[in-house]
Amino acid sequence: MTKQFEASPIVKTRQACESCGSSDARSIREDGSSYCYSCSTNFKATTMEDNNVQPTTTTRATRFTPASVDVIRSYRSFPISTRQISQEVVDHFEVKMSVDSEGRPEAHYYPFTSNNETVAYKVRKLPKEFTIAGQFKDVELFGQKQCISGKTLVITEGELDAMAVAQSFMQKYGKIFSVVSLPNGAQSIKALLTNREFVRKFETVVLMFDQDEAGQSAIAEAARIVGIERVKVAKLVEKDPCDELVKHGYMNIIQAIWGAQQWSPAGILTGDVIWERYQARKSIESIPYPSCLGGLNEKLDGIRHGEITLFTSGTGSGKSTVIKEIILHLLETTNDKVGLISLEESVGDTAEKFIQMQLRRPLHGEPEVTAEEEKEAFDKVFGDGRLVLLDHQGSVSDASLTDKIEYMALMGCKYLILDHITIAVSEGNAGLTGNEAVDKLMSDLLKIVKQNEVWLGLISHLRKAMGGKSFEEGQLPSIDDIKGSGSIKQISFDIVGFARNLIAEEEYERNTIKLRVLKSRFTGKTGEAGSAVYDHATTRLSQGETGFNIEM
Repeated sequence: MTKQFEASPIVKTRQACESCGSSDARSIREDGSSYCYSCSTNFKATTMEDNNVQPTTTTRATRFTPASVDVIRSYRSFPISTRQISQEVVDHFEVKMSVDSEGRPEAHYYPFTSNNETVAYKVRKLPKEFTIAGQFKDVELFGQKQCISGKTLVITEGELDAMAVAQSFMQKYGKIFSVVSLPNGAQSIKALLTNREFVRKFETVVLMFDQDEAGQSAIAEAARIVGIERVKVAKLVEKDPCDELVKHGYMNIIQAIWGAQQWSPAGILTGDVIWERYQARKSIESIPYPSCLGGLNEKLDGIRHGEITLFTSGTGSGKSTVIKEIILHLLETTNDKVGLISLEESVGDTAEKFIQMQLRRPLHGEPEVTAEEEKEAFDKVFGDGRLVLLDHQGSVSDASLTDKIEYMALMGCKYLILDHITIAVSEGNAGLTGNEAVDKLMSDLLKIVKQNEVWLGLISHLRKAMGGKSFEEGQLPSIDDIKGSGSIKQISFDIVGFARNLIAEEEYERNTIKLRVLKSRFTGKTGEAGSAVYDHATTRLSQGETGFNIEM
Protein backbone atom coordinates (compact mmCIF):
# COMPACT_ATOMS: atom_id res chain seq x y z
CA MET A 1 0.00 0.00 0.00
CA THR A 2 1.44 3.39 -1.01
CA LYS A 3 1.22 6.31 1.35
CA GLN A 4 2.77 9.74 1.62
CA PHE A 5 5.15 11.24 4.15
CA GLU A 6 2.26 13.24 5.60
CA ALA A 7 1.37 10.08 7.61
CA SER A 8 4.19 11.19 9.92
CA PRO A 9 5.51 14.59 8.84
CA ILE A 10 9.21 15.23 8.44
CA VAL A 11 10.35 17.75 11.02
CA LYS A 12 14.12 17.61 10.56
CA THR A 13 16.18 17.04 7.42
CA ARG A 14 19.89 16.87 6.61
CA GLN A 15 20.68 14.99 9.83
CA ALA A 16 23.68 12.76 10.41
CA CYS A 17 23.31 8.99 10.11
CA GLU A 18 25.14 6.87 12.68
CA SER A 19 24.67 3.76 10.56
CA CYS A 20 26.58 4.82 7.44
CA GLY A 21 28.30 7.99 8.59
CA SER A 22 26.50 10.35 6.19
CA SER A 23 26.46 13.92 7.49
CA ASP A 24 23.09 14.96 6.02
CA ALA A 25 21.16 12.03 4.54
CA ARG A 26 18.83 11.24 7.49
CA SER A 27 15.38 12.81 7.91
CA ILE A 28 13.54 12.68 11.26
CA ARG A 29 9.75 12.40 11.47
CA GLU A 30 7.42 13.89 14.04
CA ASP A 31 6.97 10.54 15.85
CA GLY A 32 10.71 10.25 16.30
CA SER A 33 11.29 7.66 13.61
CA SER A 34 13.71 8.47 10.81
CA TYR A 35 15.13 7.24 7.53
CA CYS A 36 18.56 7.54 5.93
CA TYR A 37 18.45 8.16 2.17
CA SER A 38 22.11 7.22 1.85
CA CYS A 39 22.16 3.71 3.33
CA SER A 40 18.39 3.02 3.06
CA THR A 41 18.14 2.27 6.81
CA ASN A 42 14.85 2.81 8.64
CA PHE A 43 15.03 3.85 12.31
CA LYS A 44 12.34 4.05 14.97
CA ALA A 45 12.32 6.03 18.24
CA THR A 46 9.89 6.87 21.04
CA THR A 47 10.26 10.65 20.91
CA MET A 48 11.20 13.26 18.40
CA GLU A 49 14.26 14.15 20.45
CA ASP A 50 15.57 10.60 20.68
CA ASN A 51 18.60 10.45 18.40
CA ASN A 52 19.94 7.24 19.93
CA VAL A 53 17.78 5.07 17.67
CA GLN A 54 18.31 1.56 16.41
CA PRO A 55 17.83 0.30 12.85
CA THR A 56 15.02 -2.10 12.13
CA THR A 57 14.05 -4.10 9.07
CA THR A 58 10.63 -4.26 7.48
CA THR A 59 9.06 -6.13 4.61
CA ARG A 60 8.28 -4.25 1.42
CA ALA A 61 4.84 -4.54 -0.17
CA THR A 62 4.73 -7.20 -2.84
CA ARG A 63 2.35 -5.35 -5.12
CA PHE A 64 2.57 -1.78 -6.31
CA THR A 65 -0.04 0.25 -8.18
CA PRO A 66 0.67 3.94 -8.83
CA ALA A 67 -1.93 6.56 -7.95
CA SER A 68 -3.57 8.88 -10.49
CA VAL A 69 -1.77 11.86 -11.97
CA ASP A 70 -3.81 14.30 -9.87
CA VAL A 71 -2.95 12.46 -6.66
CA ILE A 72 0.74 12.19 -7.55
CA ARG A 73 0.89 15.95 -8.08
CA SER A 74 0.16 16.40 -4.36
CA TYR A 75 3.08 14.19 -3.26
CA ARG A 76 6.12 15.68 -1.59
CA SER A 77 9.75 15.20 -2.55
CA PHE A 78 13.17 14.93 -0.92
CA PRO A 79 16.84 14.96 -1.90
CA ILE A 80 18.17 11.83 -3.59
CA SER A 81 21.28 11.60 -1.46
CA THR A 82 22.49 8.29 -2.85
CA ARG A 83 22.83 10.04 -6.22
CA GLN A 84 24.01 13.35 -4.74
CA ILE A 85 20.91 15.09 -6.13
CA SER A 86 19.87 18.08 -4.03
CA GLN A 87 16.39 19.19 -3.02
CA GLU A 88 16.72 22.19 -5.32
CA VAL A 89 17.31 20.01 -8.38
CA VAL A 90 14.48 17.62 -7.44
CA ASP A 91 12.13 20.60 -7.08
CA HIS A 92 13.34 22.09 -10.38
CA PHE A 93 12.14 19.02 -12.25
CA GLU A 94 9.00 18.67 -10.06
CA VAL A 95 9.85 15.06 -9.23
CA LYS A 96 7.60 13.48 -6.58
CA MET A 97 8.15 10.55 -4.17
CA SER A 98 6.13 8.06 -2.12
CA VAL A 99 6.78 5.61 0.72
CA ASP A 100 5.49 2.15 1.48
CA SER A 101 3.38 1.13 4.47
CA GLU A 102 6.49 1.02 6.65
CA GLY A 103 7.47 4.57 5.75
CA ARG A 104 10.41 3.66 3.54
CA PRO A 105 10.97 5.29 0.12
CA GLU A 106 9.03 3.29 -2.42
CA ALA A 107 8.95 5.17 -5.74
CA HIS A 108 10.07 8.21 -7.73
CA TYR A 109 7.58 9.94 -10.03
CA TYR A 110 9.10 11.75 -13.01
CA PRO A 111 6.65 14.20 -14.62
CA PHE A 112 6.09 14.30 -18.39
CA THR A 113 4.28 17.12 -20.09
CA SER A 114 2.28 17.95 -23.18
CA ASN A 115 1.96 21.65 -24.06
CA ASN A 116 3.77 22.32 -20.76
CA GLU A 117 1.03 20.60 -18.73
CA THR A 118 1.84 17.45 -16.72
CA VAL A 119 -0.15 14.61 -18.28
CA ALA A 120 1.78 11.57 -17.07
CA TYR A 121 4.35 10.32 -14.61
CA LYS A 122 6.99 7.73 -15.31
CA VAL A 123 7.04 5.76 -12.07
CA ARG A 124 10.26 4.20 -10.83
CA LYS A 125 9.43 1.61 -8.18
CA LEU A 126 12.71 1.39 -6.32
CA PRO A 127 15.21 0.15 -7.09
CA LYS A 128 14.47 -0.10 -10.82
CA GLU A 129 11.01 -1.21 -11.85
CA PHE A 130 9.12 1.14 -14.19
CA THR A 131 5.46 1.77 -14.92
CA ILE A 132 3.35 4.67 -16.19
CA ALA A 133 0.61 6.79 -14.63
CA GLY A 134 -1.43 8.91 -17.06
CA GLN A 135 -1.27 9.41 -20.83
CA PHE A 136 2.31 8.84 -21.98
CA LYS A 137 1.85 8.94 -25.76
CA ASP A 138 3.69 11.73 -27.64
CA VAL A 139 4.82 13.45 -24.44
CA GLU A 140 7.51 16.12 -24.35
CA LEU A 141 11.02 15.29 -23.21
CA PHE A 142 11.65 15.06 -19.46
CA GLY A 143 12.68 18.54 -18.32
CA GLN A 144 11.45 20.25 -21.51
CA LYS A 145 9.02 22.39 -19.53
CA GLN A 146 11.92 23.79 -17.50
CA CYS A 147 14.00 24.77 -20.55
CA ILE A 148 13.32 28.49 -20.96
CA SER A 149 16.16 29.72 -23.18
CA GLY A 150 19.82 29.33 -24.02
CA LYS A 151 22.07 28.33 -26.89
CA THR A 152 23.01 24.84 -25.70
CA LEU A 153 20.85 21.84 -24.82
CA VAL A 154 22.14 18.66 -23.15
CA ILE A 155 20.21 15.45 -23.81
CA THR A 156 20.63 12.34 -21.64
CA GLU A 157 18.97 8.94 -21.74
CA GLY A 158 17.40 8.89 -18.26
CA GLU A 159 15.71 11.19 -15.77
CA LEU A 160 18.29 10.74 -13.03
CA ASP A 161 21.01 11.38 -15.61
CA ALA A 162 19.39 14.69 -16.55
CA MET A 163 19.18 15.55 -12.85
CA ALA A 164 22.88 14.69 -12.43
CA VAL A 165 23.75 17.14 -15.22
CA ALA A 166 21.48 19.76 -13.63
CA GLN A 167 23.19 19.18 -10.27
CA SER A 168 26.57 19.74 -11.92
CA PHE A 169 25.33 22.99 -13.47
CA MET A 170 24.06 24.10 -10.06
CA GLN A 171 27.33 23.37 -8.29
CA LYS A 172 29.47 25.01 -10.98
CA TYR A 173 27.38 28.00 -12.00
CA GLY A 174 24.76 28.40 -9.29
CA LYS A 175 21.89 27.80 -11.74
CA ILE A 176 20.48 25.10 -13.99
CA PHE A 177 20.88 25.32 -17.77
CA SER A 178 18.79 23.45 -20.35
CA VAL A 179 18.96 19.67 -19.96
CA VAL A 180 16.39 17.03 -20.90
CA SER A 181 16.19 13.27 -21.15
CA LEU A 182 14.50 10.78 -23.44
CA PRO A 183 11.22 9.33 -22.13
CA ASN A 184 12.41 5.73 -22.35
CA GLY A 185 16.15 5.63 -22.86
CA ALA A 186 17.97 4.89 -26.11
CA GLN A 187 15.01 2.92 -27.47
CA SER A 188 12.88 6.11 -27.54
CA ILE A 189 14.98 8.16 -29.97
CA LYS A 190 11.83 8.85 -32.01
CA ALA A 191 10.73 11.18 -29.18
CA LEU A 192 13.31 13.61 -30.59
CA LEU A 193 11.38 13.57 -33.85
CA THR A 194 8.10 14.37 -32.07
CA ASN A 195 9.83 17.24 -30.26
CA ARG A 196 12.19 18.21 -33.08
CA GLU A 197 10.99 21.79 -33.34
CA PHE A 198 11.86 22.37 -29.67
CA VAL A 199 15.26 20.67 -29.90
CA ARG A 200 16.26 22.60 -33.02
CA LYS A 201 15.73 25.95 -31.28
CA PHE A 202 19.17 25.41 -29.74
CA GLU A 203 22.36 26.21 -31.65
CA THR A 204 24.25 23.31 -30.03
CA VAL A 205 22.85 19.99 -28.81
CA VAL A 206 25.16 17.88 -26.64
CA LEU A 207 24.28 14.17 -26.58
CA MET A 208 25.39 12.69 -23.25
CA PHE A 209 24.13 9.15 -23.82
CA ASP A 210 25.14 6.05 -21.89
CA GLN A 211 28.57 4.70 -22.74
CA ASP A 212 27.20 1.28 -23.66
CA GLU A 213 26.41 -0.27 -27.03
CA ALA A 214 22.74 0.79 -27.01
CA GLY A 215 23.54 4.38 -26.09
CA GLN A 216 26.33 4.80 -28.61
CA SER A 217 24.34 3.12 -31.38
CA ALA A 218 21.52 5.61 -30.81
CA ILE A 219 23.76 8.62 -31.43
CA ALA A 220 23.69 8.36 -35.23
CA GLU A 221 19.90 8.35 -35.41
CA ALA A 222 19.64 11.14 -32.85
CA ALA A 223 22.11 13.23 -34.87
CA ARG A 224 20.08 12.76 -38.05
CA ILE A 225 16.92 13.92 -36.31
CA VAL A 226 18.48 16.87 -34.51
CA GLY A 227 20.68 17.93 -37.44
CA ILE A 228 24.31 16.88 -37.78
CA GLU A 229 25.56 20.45 -37.98
CA ARG A 230 24.50 21.23 -34.39
CA VAL A 231 25.22 17.91 -32.62
CA LYS A 232 28.15 17.33 -30.27
CA VAL A 233 28.85 14.12 -28.37
CA ALA A 234 30.06 14.04 -24.76
CA LYS A 235 32.29 11.22 -23.56
CA LEU A 236 32.18 9.97 -19.96
CA VAL A 237 34.51 7.82 -17.85
CA GLU A 238 31.60 5.95 -16.30
CA LYS A 239 28.52 4.40 -17.91
CA ASP A 240 26.20 7.37 -17.42
CA PRO A 241 26.05 10.89 -15.91
CA CYS A 242 24.70 9.56 -12.59
CA ASP A 243 27.70 7.31 -12.03
CA GLU A 244 30.00 10.07 -13.27
CA LEU A 245 28.67 12.52 -10.67
CA VAL A 246 28.82 10.05 -7.77
CA LYS A 247 32.25 8.62 -8.54
CA HIS A 248 34.12 11.61 -10.01
CA GLY A 249 32.23 14.76 -9.05
CA TYR A 250 30.39 17.49 -10.91
CA MET A 251 33.45 18.88 -12.72
CA ASN A 252 33.82 15.69 -14.76
CA ILE A 253 30.34 16.27 -16.20
CA ILE A 254 31.04 19.96 -16.84
CA GLN A 255 34.30 19.09 -18.58
CA ALA A 256 32.53 16.43 -20.66
CA ILE A 257 30.12 19.11 -21.88
CA TRP A 258 32.95 21.58 -22.57
CA GLY A 259 34.92 18.90 -24.40
CA ALA A 260 32.04 17.47 -26.41
CA GLN A 261 33.14 16.81 -30.00
CA GLN A 262 31.27 17.60 -33.19
CA TRP A 263 29.64 14.41 -34.40
CA SER A 264 30.42 13.32 -37.92
CA PRO A 265 29.31 10.23 -39.82
CA ALA A 266 32.29 10.52 -42.13
CA GLY A 267 35.33 8.28 -41.81
CA ILE A 268 38.41 7.01 -43.60
CA LEU A 269 37.58 3.62 -45.07
CA THR A 270 39.91 0.83 -46.14
CA GLY A 271 39.91 -2.84 -47.12
CA ASP A 272 36.97 -4.89 -45.88
CA VAL A 273 34.82 -1.85 -45.15
CA ILE A 274 35.12 -0.65 -48.76
CA TRP A 275 34.25 -4.16 -49.96
CA GLU A 276 31.16 -4.18 -47.72
CA ARG A 277 30.06 -0.82 -49.12
CA TYR A 278 30.55 -2.15 -52.65
CA GLN A 279 28.46 -5.22 -51.89
CA ALA A 280 25.78 -3.01 -50.36
CA ARG A 281 25.73 -0.89 -53.52
CA LYS A 282 25.29 -4.01 -55.66
CA SER A 283 22.31 -5.09 -53.59
CA ILE A 284 20.41 -1.79 -53.88
CA GLU A 285 16.88 -2.54 -55.05
CA SER A 286 15.55 -0.77 -58.13
CA ILE A 287 11.81 -0.12 -58.18
CA PRO A 288 10.49 -0.07 -61.77
CA TYR A 289 8.59 2.89 -63.09
CA PRO A 290 4.87 2.25 -63.77
CA SER A 291 4.00 0.52 -67.04
CA CYS A 292 2.76 3.79 -68.57
CA LEU A 293 6.38 5.03 -68.31
CA GLY A 294 7.86 1.69 -69.28
CA GLY A 295 10.36 3.26 -71.68
CA LEU A 296 12.16 4.81 -68.70
CA ASN A 297 12.88 1.40 -67.21
CA GLU A 298 14.90 0.42 -70.29
CA LYS A 299 17.18 3.44 -69.82
CA LEU A 300 17.20 4.00 -66.03
CA ASP A 301 16.50 0.52 -64.66
CA GLY A 302 13.95 2.02 -62.24
CA ILE A 303 14.40 4.28 -59.19
CA ARG A 304 16.65 3.72 -56.17
CA HIS A 305 17.04 5.01 -52.64
CA GLY A 306 19.88 7.47 -52.15
CA GLU A 307 19.34 9.12 -55.55
CA ILE A 308 17.73 12.28 -56.97
CA THR A 309 15.80 12.06 -60.24
CA LEU A 310 15.02 15.31 -62.05
CA PHE A 311 11.92 15.61 -64.24
CA THR A 312 11.78 18.64 -66.53
CA SER A 313 9.46 19.86 -69.28
CA GLY A 314 7.66 22.88 -70.61
CA THR A 315 4.51 24.38 -69.09
CA GLY A 316 1.45 22.12 -69.26
CA SER A 317 3.34 19.11 -70.56
CA GLY A 318 2.06 16.76 -67.85
CA LYS A 319 4.72 16.85 -65.13
CA SER A 320 2.20 16.61 -62.27
CA THR A 321 0.33 13.75 -63.96
CA VAL A 322 3.57 11.82 -64.51
CA ILE A 323 4.52 12.31 -60.84
CA LYS A 324 1.09 11.18 -59.58
CA GLU A 325 1.30 8.03 -61.70
CA ILE A 326 4.66 7.27 -60.06
CA ILE A 327 3.20 7.86 -56.59
CA LEU A 328 0.20 5.57 -57.16
CA HIS A 329 2.56 2.93 -58.50
CA LEU A 330 4.78 3.15 -55.40
CA LEU A 331 1.76 2.86 -53.11
CA GLU A 332 0.58 -0.22 -55.00
CA THR A 333 3.94 -2.01 -55.27
CA THR A 334 5.71 -1.13 -51.98
CA ASN A 335 4.81 -0.90 -48.30
CA ASP A 336 6.68 2.38 -47.85
CA LYS A 337 5.48 5.88 -47.11
CA VAL A 338 5.57 8.49 -49.87
CA GLY A 339 5.86 12.23 -49.23
CA LEU A 340 4.59 14.83 -51.73
CA ILE A 341 5.57 18.49 -51.54
CA SER A 342 3.46 20.16 -54.23
CA LEU A 343 4.01 23.91 -54.13
CA GLU A 344 1.62 24.75 -56.98
CA GLU A 345 -1.39 22.82 -55.67
CA SER A 346 -3.45 23.05 -52.51
CA VAL A 347 -3.97 19.88 -50.49
CA GLY A 348 -7.59 19.78 -51.64
CA ASP A 349 -6.64 20.02 -55.32
CA THR A 350 -4.07 17.25 -54.90
CA ALA A 351 -6.56 14.98 -53.14
CA GLU A 352 -9.15 15.57 -55.88
CA LYS A 353 -6.74 14.54 -58.64
CA PHE A 354 -5.68 11.40 -56.84
CA ILE A 355 -9.30 10.42 -56.18
CA GLN A 356 -10.30 10.71 -59.81
CA MET A 357 -7.16 8.86 -60.93
CA GLN A 358 -8.06 6.05 -58.53
CA LEU A 359 -11.64 6.04 -59.85
CA ARG A 360 -10.33 6.22 -63.43
CA ARG A 361 -12.93 8.84 -64.37
CA PRO A 362 -13.37 12.58 -63.82
CA LEU A 363 -15.19 13.64 -60.64
CA HIS A 364 -17.27 16.19 -62.52
CA GLY A 365 -18.25 14.09 -65.53
CA GLU A 366 -21.10 11.73 -66.33
CA PRO A 367 -22.23 9.51 -64.73
CA GLU A 368 -22.00 11.43 -61.49
CA VAL A 369 -19.63 10.05 -58.85
CA THR A 370 -21.42 9.15 -55.61
CA ALA A 371 -20.16 10.15 -52.19
CA GLU A 372 -19.57 6.48 -51.36
CA GLU A 373 -17.45 5.96 -54.48
CA GLU A 374 -15.50 9.12 -53.73
CA LYS A 375 -14.75 8.04 -50.16
CA GLU A 376 -13.80 4.52 -51.22
CA ALA A 377 -11.30 5.92 -53.73
CA PHE A 378 -9.96 8.35 -51.13
CA ASP A 379 -9.41 5.55 -48.63
CA LYS A 380 -7.49 3.48 -51.18
CA VAL A 381 -5.05 6.34 -51.72
CA PHE A 382 -4.91 8.01 -48.30
CA GLY A 383 -6.60 5.58 -45.90
CA ASP A 384 -3.50 3.79 -44.59
CA GLY A 385 -1.57 7.03 -44.00
CA ARG A 386 1.29 6.10 -46.34
CA LEU A 387 0.83 9.12 -48.61
CA VAL A 388 1.91 12.24 -46.74
CA LEU A 389 1.24 15.74 -48.09
CA LEU A 390 2.85 19.04 -47.09
CA ASP A 391 0.31 21.77 -46.33
CA HIS A 392 2.35 24.79 -47.45
CA GLN A 393 -0.65 27.16 -47.20
CA GLY A 394 0.46 29.06 -50.28
CA SER A 395 3.92 30.00 -49.02
CA VAL A 396 7.28 28.54 -48.09
CA SER A 397 8.89 31.88 -47.39
CA ASP A 398 9.86 30.91 -43.83
CA ALA A 399 12.91 29.15 -45.28
CA SER A 400 11.96 25.94 -43.47
CA LEU A 401 11.15 23.87 -46.55
CA THR A 402 14.22 21.65 -46.27
CA ASP A 403 13.42 21.09 -42.59
CA LYS A 404 9.95 19.88 -43.55
CA ILE A 405 11.32 17.64 -46.28
CA GLU A 406 13.82 16.18 -43.84
CA TYR A 407 11.04 15.68 -41.30
CA MET A 408 9.11 13.64 -43.87
CA ALA A 409 12.19 11.47 -44.41
CA LEU A 410 12.66 11.02 -40.67
CA MET A 411 9.03 10.01 -40.19
CA GLY A 412 9.56 7.15 -42.62
CA CYS A 413 8.87 8.46 -46.13
CA LYS A 414 11.22 6.46 -48.38
CA TYR A 415 10.11 8.27 -51.54
CA LEU A 416 9.80 12.07 -51.74
CA ILE A 417 8.64 14.35 -54.55
CA LEU A 418 9.26 18.11 -54.66
CA ASP A 419 7.11 19.93 -57.21
CA HIS A 420 8.85 22.16 -58.04
CA ILE A 421 12.34 23.55 -57.32
CA THR A 422 11.70 26.91 -59.01
CA ILE A 423 9.14 28.01 -56.41
CA ALA A 424 11.20 26.49 -53.59
CA VAL A 425 14.20 28.60 -54.57
CA SER A 426 12.29 31.82 -55.21
CA GLU A 427 10.61 31.81 -51.79
CA GLY A 428 12.49 29.50 -49.51
CA ASN A 429 16.07 30.81 -49.22
CA ALA A 430 16.04 34.14 -47.45
CA GLY A 431 19.23 36.10 -48.06
CA LEU A 432 20.24 34.09 -51.15
CA THR A 433 19.32 34.73 -54.75
CA GLY A 434 19.83 33.15 -58.15
CA ASN A 435 22.38 30.38 -58.48
CA GLU A 436 23.48 30.66 -54.84
CA ALA A 437 19.96 29.80 -53.69
CA VAL A 438 19.76 26.85 -56.11
CA ASP A 439 23.18 25.55 -55.03
CA LYS A 440 22.24 25.76 -51.35
CA LEU A 441 18.93 23.96 -51.84
CA MET A 442 20.44 21.21 -54.01
CA SER A 443 23.21 20.65 -51.48
CA ASP A 444 20.67 20.40 -48.64
CA LEU A 445 18.49 18.00 -50.63
CA LEU A 446 21.44 15.74 -51.44
CA LYS A 447 22.33 15.53 -47.74
CA ILE A 448 18.76 14.54 -46.88
CA VAL A 449 18.72 11.88 -49.59
CA LYS A 450 22.06 10.36 -48.58
CA GLN A 451 21.66 10.55 -44.80
CA ASN A 452 18.17 9.06 -44.87
CA GLU A 453 18.54 6.69 -47.85
CA VAL A 454 15.45 7.97 -49.67
CA TRP A 455 14.61 8.62 -53.31
CA LEU A 456 13.76 12.19 -54.30
CA GLY A 457 11.84 13.03 -57.44
CA LEU A 458 12.49 16.68 -58.29
CA ILE A 459 10.59 18.77 -60.83
CA SER A 460 12.24 21.70 -62.60
CA HIS A 461 11.18 24.17 -65.26
CA LEU A 462 13.01 24.89 -68.53
CA ARG A 463 14.56 28.03 -69.90
CA LYS A 464 12.63 29.79 -72.63
CA ALA A 465 13.35 28.13 -75.98
CA MET A 466 15.51 30.22 -78.31
CA GLY A 467 14.26 30.00 -81.89
CA GLY A 468 12.43 27.12 -83.57
CA LYS A 469 9.57 25.29 -81.87
CA SER A 470 8.81 25.88 -78.21
CA PHE A 471 8.69 23.10 -75.65
CA GLU A 472 4.91 23.54 -75.53
CA GLU A 473 4.88 22.66 -79.24
CA GLY A 474 6.53 19.32 -78.60
CA GLN A 475 10.21 20.27 -78.71
CA LEU A 476 12.13 17.86 -76.47
CA PRO A 477 14.59 19.60 -74.11
CA SER A 478 18.32 19.07 -73.83
CA ILE A 479 20.26 19.10 -70.58
CA ASP A 480 21.32 22.71 -71.16
CA ASP A 481 17.68 23.83 -71.31
CA ILE A 482 17.20 23.20 -67.57
CA LYS A 483 16.46 26.43 -65.73
CA GLY A 484 18.73 27.43 -62.86
CA SER A 485 22.21 26.70 -61.62
CA GLY A 486 24.40 23.96 -63.06
CA SER A 487 24.20 22.21 -59.67
CA ILE A 488 20.72 20.95 -60.60
CA LYS A 489 22.03 18.79 -63.43
CA GLN A 490 25.29 17.97 -61.65
CA ILE A 491 23.75 16.71 -58.41
CA SER A 492 20.80 14.89 -60.01
CA PHE A 493 21.53 11.21 -60.63
CA ASP A 494 18.96 10.81 -63.42
CA ILE A 495 17.37 13.48 -65.61
CA VAL A 496 14.20 12.88 -67.58
CA GLY A 497 12.98 15.45 -70.11
CA PHE A 498 9.60 15.27 -71.79
CA ALA A 499 7.38 17.34 -74.06
CA ARG A 500 3.85 17.51 -75.42
CA ASN A 501 2.54 19.40 -78.44
CA LEU A 502 -0.29 21.38 -76.85
CA ILE A 503 -1.45 22.86 -80.17
CA ALA A 504 -1.34 19.80 -82.44
CA GLU A 505 -4.33 19.30 -84.69
CA GLU A 506 -4.78 15.63 -83.87
CA GLU A 507 -6.06 14.83 -80.35
CA TYR A 508 -3.83 11.77 -79.99
CA GLU A 509 -0.78 13.90 -80.66
CA ARG A 510 -1.96 16.59 -78.21
CA ASN A 511 -2.28 13.94 -75.53
CA THR A 512 1.05 12.22 -76.17
CA ILE A 513 4.00 12.88 -73.86
CA LYS A 514 7.38 12.11 -75.44
CA LEU A 515 10.12 11.00 -73.01
CA ARG A 516 13.87 11.43 -73.27
CA VAL A 517 16.56 10.43 -70.74
CA LEU A 518 19.16 13.20 -70.55
CA LYS A 519 21.32 11.65 -67.83
CA SER A 520 21.59 8.28 -66.09
CA ARG A 521 24.39 7.89 -63.58
CA PHE A 522 23.39 4.30 -62.70
CA THR A 523 23.21 2.79 -66.22
CA GLY A 524 24.83 5.44 -68.40
CA LYS A 525 22.05 5.00 -70.97
CA THR A 526 20.46 8.13 -72.48
CA GLY A 527 18.20 9.01 -75.38
CA GLU A 528 14.55 8.60 -76.41
CA ALA A 529 12.49 6.57 -73.93
CA GLY A 530 9.15 6.08 -75.61
CA SER A 531 5.96 7.95 -74.82
CA ALA A 532 2.89 8.03 -72.60
CA VAL A 533 -0.64 8.90 -73.70
CA TYR A 534 -3.17 10.72 -71.51
CA ASP A 535 -6.79 9.52 -71.60
CA HIS A 536 -9.27 12.21 -70.54
CA ALA A 537 -11.95 9.56 -69.94
CA THR A 538 -9.85 7.74 -67.31
CA THR A 539 -7.59 10.68 -66.25
CA ARG A 540 -4.68 8.19 -66.51
CA LEU A 541 -1.61 7.63 -68.64
CA SER A 542 -0.92 4.53 -70.68
CA GLN A 543 2.25 3.53 -72.53
CA GLY A 544 2.42 4.96 -76.04
CA GLU A 545 4.55 4.01 -78.98
CA THR A 546 8.13 3.07 -78.20
CA GLY A 547 9.44 5.19 -81.04
CA PHE A 548 8.47 8.67 -82.13
CA ASN A 549 6.51 7.88 -85.24
CA ILE A 550 4.37 10.95 -84.74
CA GLU A 551 5.87 13.98 -86.42
CA MET A 552 5.95 16.81 -83.89
